[in-house]
Amino acid sequence: MPNVMIRQDQTGKKTLYVAKRDLEEDIVSIEFEAADRWGGDITLADGSTYYIEPLDVAPELPITIRAKRGAEG
Repeated sequence: MPNVMIRQDQTGKKTLYVAKRDLEEDIVSIEFEAADRWGGDITLADGSTYYIEPLDVAPELPITIRAKRGAEG
């Protein structure tokens, strides 16, 4: 389970960065993005997915968090 960094730019676009894979990709969707529940399945622009255990509160970005790699494409 790698550590990933999730960032958001000034326009609201979110990216996910995995240092061990030298991967930085735009986030297409996050399963839960409410103030009281955040995380779940994350889909990237290249079709890959990651899973973050849902948090009870939306975090301030950037955040470094453990994520599970999902199925590719």
